[in-house]
Amino acid sequence: MLPFKANYRQDSRIGFKVRKKGKYKGAGKFVTKMKKIQEEAKVALGKAQEEIKKYTDRKRGEVNKYKVEDLVILSTKDLKYQIVGKRTEKLMERFVGPYKVKKIVLANIIELELPSIVKIYPVVNISRIYRYIRQVERQRKE
Repeated sequence: MLPFKANYRQDSRIGFKVRKKGKYKGAGKFVTKMKKIQEEAKVALGKAQEEIKKYTDRKRGEVNKYKVEDLVILSTKDLKYQIVGKRTEKLMERFVGPYKVKKIVLANIIELELPSIVKIYPVVNISRIYRYIRQVERQRKE
């Protein structure tokens, strides 16, 4: 089914009567005109895609590359904890961990080795994790 017929429930009129036999000179002109319009639309769409990519990429930074067995800490920003029925997000640590990277699912999705007491899904986006940096000897822990 043609898109025009799907939208308007009727066949399109292309400006000339179709004959069953023989060639029609107007059909060749129509085909070349449609090809030209399609090429112009393709160029315009390509230019629009480049513009959108340029403005989208300016806020994106470099992605940290994680490997299996790396240690990471998990942000508690979206995690909900409750202690004796009272919400205590203000007093919670900003990050928990360190946890090992169990598997790289996609470039921006990682599966973590979480202990059984942590009741969240172990597959997280890399925007929620940070590389764990061990403390230097004699460094004060806060």
